[in-house]
Amino acid sequence: MLRGAGVNVVRLPGESPNLNAVAERWVRSVREECLDRVVLFGEAHLRRLVHGYVAHHNRERPHQGLGGVMVDPDPRAKNRSGPVRRVDRLGGLLRFYHRAAA
Repeated sequence: MLRGAGVNVVRLPGESPNLNAVAERWVRSVREECLDRVVLFGEAHLRRLVHGYVAHHNRERPHQGLGGVMVDPDPRAKNRSGPVRRVDRLGGLLRFYHRAAA
């Protein structure tokens, strides 16, 4: 069907770096922001780190592709008044700032 429409089909090998650019970018982010900064002590430790990073990634940081909106915003991020508080995640490796209730 594609060839009939004049599209040149190029088959890519399985190890091509851009087969899934979104997944590749997420893996790069979790490695650079989290995993490259710690010494892993087994699979359970890796799972705990990745779980914490996913929570931070989805709830505590704005996403450019969504116009600065968070995927699943933390309820604390909605308050616009009061003193600024910091929440450490993964022992302070990742940080989230929010305003405390006035």
